[in-house]
Amino acid sequence: MDVLILGGFGFIGSHVVEALVERGDRVRVLARPGQLPRYRAERTRFDVKLFEGDFCHPEVLGAAVDGVEVIVHLIATALPQTSNEDPAYDVSSNVVGTLRMLELARERTVRRIVFSSSGGTVYGRPRQIPISEQHPTNPICSYGITKLTIEKYLSLYHDLYGLEYVVLRPANAYGEGQDASRQQGAVAAFLAHVQAGKPIVIWGDGSVVRDYVYVKDVARACALATEARVQSAVFNIGTGQGTSLRELVEMIGQVTDVTPDVTYAPGRPVDVPVNILDASLAKQEMGWEPRVTLAEGLRRTWAFIQ
Repeated sequence: MDVLILGGFGFIGSHVVEALVERGDRVRVLARPGQLPRYRAERTRFDVKLFEGDFCHPEVLGAAVDGVEVIVHLIATALPQTSNEDPAYDVSSNVVGTLRMLELARERTVRRIVFSSSGGTVYGRPRQIPISEQHPTNPICSYGITKLTIEKYLSLYHDLYGLEYVVLRPANAYGEGQDASRQQGAVAAFLAHVQAGKPIVIWGDGSVVRDYVYVKDVARACALATEARVQSAVFNIGTGQGTSLRELVEMIGQVTDVTPDVTYAPGRPVDVPVNILDASLAKQEMGWEPRVTLAEGLRRTWAFIQ
């Protein structure tokens, strides 16, 4: 297929590019100028058609969309932790940009949109664990609200114009290439601090529980979603296993053979106490399930960082 990946040189996007190129698809990437780190350039630059520019610029986006069958939308301009500081920017850069993309998609040959939402934020505080796709959605940060808003617009464009879509709600993705400086991703941040000999900072008392899913498993879900014949439109992508921050630090100590120095900071209001996803629907309809355990994923990530 001809596939456009919006944000294809980001953390998850670079792994999605790799998965699709290996499958034999013709891949295009839209990325911000200067976003391509050297290691990703070595893996992907000669295998893709690159469009550099702002996602919200209609001329750049139009050129990238022209002639593609599927769009994988991975762009997010805000972070859960900081999105509440400027919700207007979050909406204008993410929701409005996506609406322009949907208009272009319906006018041209695009058949399907695969959108990476957020299984960690759209549900809010859980009423039951694990969380299924039928769980109420009550985000407590602007990031989750914008993700959910985009999901609703995808449904609207399907109803109005027949545009196919698949929404993936990943849990906490981690793995090779995650940027620890972005303040998103405990695994990347903790391992980077261990490598630098700095203390690990934990927000709260370390009891917060998350579902950590390896990035190549997430990329495989994105690849499957581009072609799978599905009855549902929304799929959780997680392991169904919860790990507290204290347990994560212990596992990191085992993987690195270093006893981490840990400091504690006050908890943050955007952090729900527990988030574990039920991904059985993805297995049932797409044949997807996680393959890499957290212990193995941590080993691979630590080897990459070193």
